[in-house]
Amino acid sequence: MTTTNPGHRLGLLGRKVGMMRIFTDDGDAIPVTVLDVSNNRVAQVKTTETDGYAAVQVAFGERKASRVNKPEAGHLAKAGVEAGEVLKEFRVPAEVAAEYKPGAQVGIGMFAVGQLVDVQGTSIGKGFTGTIKRHNFKSQRASHGNSRSHNVPGSISMAQDPGRVFPGKKMSGQLGDVTKTTQNLDIVRIDEARQLILVRGAVPGAKNGHVVVRPAIKAKIKKGAN
Repeated sequence: MTTTNPGHRLGLLGRKVGMMRIFTDDGDAIPVTVLDVSNNRVAQVKTTETDGYAAVQVAFGERKASRVNKPEAGHLAKAGVEAGEVLKEFRVPAEVAAEYKPGAQVGIGMFAVGQLVDVQGTSIGKGFTGTIKRHNFKSQRASHGNSRSHNVPGSISMAQDPGRVFPGKKMSGQLGDVTKTTQNLDIVRIDEARQLILVRGAVPGAKNGHVVVRPAIKAKIKKGAN
């Protein structure tokens, strides 16, 4: 008996428009992030028989034809879809992949208001930073004998024994510009006409950054729900 991998979920590619707030009927303000998930089209459907696994390849955005190399142009022309800024593959069960054909649209209807989603994006790069900003270290004393050591990390406790720095030691270095996923974000509103999803809270990345929206993998099932 085979079991479905919970990580194999079909999602939508999109763009982070920015943040705003909406008001409830009671007058409460809800901070939301607006995600543009328009024009998601299927570029390829992979099957177990031909590729060894089932997946749906999705394209999002627009790109000039002069910016597309010949192998990718031929790949997209075979599916009959225009080139996009992002091309991503979603591993899905075979029965889900069978529902799609190359050139078909993946609509916003797969999500609903109140549903929990996971949003993945690239965090804003901060450059080379110190331990205080990077790891939330506490600064040293500002006076009383402390000379030019206010914001330095201090001793790292790597003396003759063990005589080396352990891998993963929290020190200064590159901060940000990595792939991050914010889990269990609540969908507050869906604008089907403009293909927009409004989720409660913040998502990784700067404005106009690319994001991936999937059904939440750790969503708790409410008691009494079927």
